[in-house]
Amino acid sequence: MAFDVLQTVEIIELMENYIERIRPAIEIRDKIDIGYRIEGQSVFLFERRPSWNDPTEIMDSDYAKTTYDKKNKVWKIYWMRANGQWNTYQPCKTVIQLKEFINEVELDKYHCFKG
Repeated sequence: MAFDVLQTVEIIELMENYIERIRPAIEIRDKIDIGYRIEGQSVFLFERRPSWNDPTEIMDSDYAKTTYDKKNKVWKIYWMRANGQWNTYQPCKTVIQLKEFINEVELDKYHCFKG
């Protein structure tokens, strides 16, 4: 089930502000950029860059995900392993607010999100 309109607006506002704060300089955004997307009950953070073997092809590589657990009213945090599987982020498996997810990604205690 997707978020309702009010929740979606709140998520977009928070994520747009965050992404604008962390994006690379305009001059290099054609080589590397950061973005987000909303799918169902999840919000993904990804890195966007040209493919190494075909620079005309742009690739998005997810590195962080949070999924809203409506029953427990928490956001579950995941990181992308090198094998392409999502794993629960062990230092902090859940948070109450989406901004706390952003804080965990920024803190990145185990260097799971940004290496």
